[in-house]
Amino acid sequence: MKPMKYPNIDAERARMGITRTELAARLGVGRRTLYNWIESGNIPETQLKNMCMLFNCTIDYLVGIETVKSS
Repeated sequence: MKPMKYPNIDAERARMGITRTELAARLGVGRRTLYNWIESGNIPETQLKNMCMLFNCTIDYLVGIETVKSS
């Protein structure tokens, strides 16, 4: 199994105690769509912003530019 392009997304999801299916539902997309976005690294900007609001973090943190979570 290859490493995820954006592991911080799954880390934040786990910290919140929600599944990928629940995250997908909160974003208004299917689980497979969410998986494809994370694996390919092609997440729409609007959805990255939605995840940042949900996880209370920056886009830079979600995509791994920053290594420490800040809001």
